[in-house]
Amino acid sequence: MWLNDNKINETEIRTYRESLLRATPNYIVIDNLFNEEKLNEVLNLLQQKHRWQTQKHTYSALYVDNEQWQTTHIEERFVQREIWQREINEPDCADTSIAQNLLDFLRSKEFMAVLSRIFNVTITDINVATPDINTNFFRLGTKDFVKQHADDSPGREICMLLYLNKDWNINSGGELVFIGKDDKQVSIAPLYNRCVLFNPSSIGSEHWVTMLNSQASIEYRYNVVSWYWSE
Repeated sequence: MWLNDNKINETEIRTYRESLLRATPNYIVIDNLFNEEKLNEVLNLLQQKHRWQTQKHTYSALYVDNEQWQTTHIEERFVQREIWQREINEPDCADTSIAQNLLDFLRSKEFMAVLSRIFNVTITDINVATPDINTNFFRLGTKDFVKQHADDSPGREICMLLYLNKDWNINSGGELVFIGKDDKQVSIAPLYNRCVLFNPSSIGSEHWVTMLNSQASIEYRYNVVSWYWSE
């Protein structure tokens, strides 16, 4: 229902695996992996204003409040973005089941089996205390940022990004940039229905997001972030 079957046959999986091992960092880009009609429904829901909350991280602490943020030097602030709220009790809010269904699917045995085939490692939530917090929607506005950082963590094997940005162009900004190797950075545009998978422990996997162009017509950059562990 969520995936395009022609993107996950054995031939494609083999191609992904070979590409993954050749690249620095170990990453692949898969366009049109997901059912576009269903993603359209998700995006329509994400564009409502009610369900977003600002999230801020510093290099020394995650999920800081405004008081901590204001006392942190600007060079020590590394994330300012908005996170989608799964549960919200407001009478005007639309049914969120389609968005929640996507998040649930991304943590399903079916999808993790696909990731396991690509990365040749067994992906599971068996040792993950709270799987839900590792998969969610995020958005960046023109004043938001994600500075250089690493996503490696003990047992974390895969990071997944799924972009939900229609009519994106090269002047919009918001590219994912890997530090790469030998001063060869890797820049990836956040195009609609583009999925990026990478090994966060691989060489050159430190990354950041370029700032949105305030002069462009794009108001927000939407994506899903999901992290996965092995046994």
